[in-house]
Amino acid sequence: MPTFQAVRARIRVDPYLLLLIGTVALAALIPAQGSATRIVDLAVALLFLLYGARLKPDAIWAGLSHWRLQSLIFASTYLLFPLLGVIMTVLLRGHLPRDIITGLLFLCLLPSTVQSSIAFTSIARGNVPGALCSASLSNMLGVILTPILVSQFLPAASGGFSMKALEDIALQILLPFVVGQAVRPWIGDWLLGHTVLTSVVDRGSVLVVVYAAFSAGMVAGIWHQLSPASIGIILLIDLIVLALVIGSTTWVSRVLGFSKEDEIAIVFCGSKKSMAGGIPMAAILFPGHAIGLIVLPLMLFHQAQLFVCATLARRYAGRARVGGLSTGRLASA
Repeated sequence: MPTFQAVRARIRVDPYLLLLIGTVALAALIPAQGSATRIVDLAVALLFLLYGARLKPDAIWAGLSHWRLQSLIFASTYLLFPLLGVIMTVLLRGHLPRDIITGLLFLCLLPSTVQSSIAFTSIARGNVPGALCSASLSNMLGVILTPILVSQFLPAASGGFSMKALEDIALQILLPFVVGQAVRPWIGDWLLGHTVLTSVVDRGSVLVVVYAAFSAGMVAGIWHQLSPASIGIILLIDLIVLALVIGSTTWVSRVLGFSKEDEIAIVFCGSKKSMAGGIPMAAILFPGHAIGLIVLPLMLFHQAQLFVCATLARRYAGRARVGGLSTGRLASA
């Protein structure tokens, strides 16, 4: 009979997933009110300040020179995903609550992640500098592109294009990132040497944002609108979208003759959506809406992409060892 430790090792439950579930449960039992918004703003600002402080400018320029790789990742993030989002909106209209439909399309309009895209590319022995540049560029452009796309695809929910929303996102996300780049010469190396601290800030900031979002849903009394079956359907839709994007990026990268290292970066950067940036944007872009419902598809997608890409990264890494894939680009990061 297998021991408890052996069973736990096989299951490999992500502790962060348990923390997210616990955060949602805490919001259900003790929802935050009043000053929570200011705390969330500070947490998000700190998160993007640290992103800026850790990112090396020379890595950005190195990645930008590989324009074919960057173009394909950009097309996946801002063309393929929105196309799938529009198709979902048409097919699911009338079958799920309106805010959930809005959330599914909003998910498809977001930029890629930074941390997990780079981490999985590194684990799989892919083109890390290319992934670093792509993920960072996606987030910087997302500050402008996501509000514009939301205004075009979700004008009724967001109220159309708003310079005020763009300014709020720039102040809350882009400005801290720029400040982080400015102070990087003084604190960048120190942060890179204290990965535990930065990881706590990264994940803790997201937990704070999730707690505030779901607290708002509890206060507004929106959760009675969803059944466990509805949540299961949302997760299934997320998994279908993720599978379509991973399959498409893998196939196209091979047809176009990209190296295995580049293929890995394309797959992992082109299939991600940022929860850290998406939840604050939702709070700004959809004032007066049930934000908890709108970000629920994003939260479920975030966990799905972690589990699926972790498995895929291990498979890529195994194939890399057998085939003797060069890790020169990884060392250069």
